[in-house]
Amino acid sequence: MSTPVDAVVGAGAGAGSGEPPAVVPLPRRRRFSRRVREAGLGYLLLLPAFLIFSVFIFYPFFRNFYLGFFSTPPFPGQPKNYVGLDQYKDVLTSSEFLDSLKVTVIFAVITVPVGIALGILLAVLAHQKLKGVGIYRAFFSSTVATSIAVAAVIFGTLLSPQVGLLQGIQTEPSILQNPDPIINISLPVIRSFIPSVALTAVAVTTIWQNLGLSFILMSAGLQAVPDELQEAAEIDGAGPWTRFWSVTLPLLSPTIFFAFVVGSIFAFQAFGQIDLLTPRGGPLKTTNVLTYYIYDQLQFSKNDGKAAVLAIALFGVTLLLTLIQFQFLERRVSYER
Repeated sequence: MSTPVDAVVGAGAGAGSGEPPAVVPLPRRRRFSRRVREAGLGYLLLLPAFLIFSVFIFYPFFRNFYLGFFSTPPFPGQPKNYVGLDQYKDVLTSSEFLDSLKVTVIFAVITVPVGIALGILLAVLAHQKLKGVGIYRAFFSSTVATSIAVAAVIFGTLLSPQVGLLQGIQTEPSILQNPDPIINISLPVIRSFIPSVALTAVAVTTIWQNLGLSFILMSAGLQAVPDELQEAAEIDGAGPWTRFWSVTLPLLSPTIFFAFVVGSIFAFQAFGQIDLLTPRGGPLKTTNVLTYYIYDQLQFSKNDGKAAVLAIALFGVTLLLTLIQFQFLERRVSYER
C-alpha cells in the first residue's frame, strides 16, 4: 500500500531518471462514519411510516385534547366556547359516562374469559392425534376470516323474530319498555329484546366472531408444549386432568396472557356489532359501550367536544387496564419450557 511518503520518494526517483513523476492519489476520507450512515438510512426508511402515523394517529390524538377544552354550542354556526377543564370534569363525572363504562366492563368480562376458555377447549380437542383432525382445525378456525359485519348479519338472522331460530328470547314491544327492536331490519312484525338479554346477545356474537383467533393462538401455544413433559407426567401416574392443570396450563400461560390483554383491548373498542344489532346502543342503553357512546355524541348529537373527552377517557381506561394486567397477571405467567 502506497503512502504519502512513498509518493514523494517515487516522485524523487522519477525526477532523477528524467521521467515525469508518478502521481499517487491520496486515500479519500469519508465525511461520515459507517455507523452514522447506517443510522441515517434507517431513519430515512422509517420516515414514510412516521409521516403516516403523524397524520392519522398522533395529530388526531393530540387534537382531541384541544377539542376537549371547547364546548359545542347547541345550534350550528355559533362559535365554540372555551371552558377549560370544566368539560372534562362534567363528562367524566356524569351518570351517562359511568353507565357506559359499566356496560363496557360487563361486555369485556363476558366476552374475554369465555372466548379464551372456549379457545383452549377447542385447541385441546383438536390437538389430539386422531384421523381427520385437520378438518376440525380448519372448521374451528374458520371464524377468523369472518368480519364483524358478516357475524352480525348471521346472528341478526338467527335472532330475527320472523325466521330466526333464537327468537324465543324476545318479547313483545311496549311503550314503557322499548318500542325499538334490537335487530334493526325491515320486517312486517318486529319485536324487541328484553333489555337484560340484549348485551348478552351482542356478547355471544362477539365471542363467536373472535373464537377462530382464540383457537389459533391456543393451538400455537399447545404446539410449543414439549411432548416429553406430558409423557413424563403420564409415566408418573398423572391423569389427563392433572397433566392439563399442572403441565399444559402453566406452559400455556404466556399465550393466555397475550390473548387476555389483546382481547380486553378489542372488547373496549367494540363498535360494529353494537351499531349493526342494536338501535343506538339500546334497548334502554343496555348496550351503549364507550366506543358507541363516542360515535353517538359525534354523529347524532354533533358534540365533538364531548366526544373528544370521551375518546381520551377510553384511551386512559384502556391504558390503565393494560398496565394493571401487566402488573398483576404477568406474575402468574411461566416462561420456562
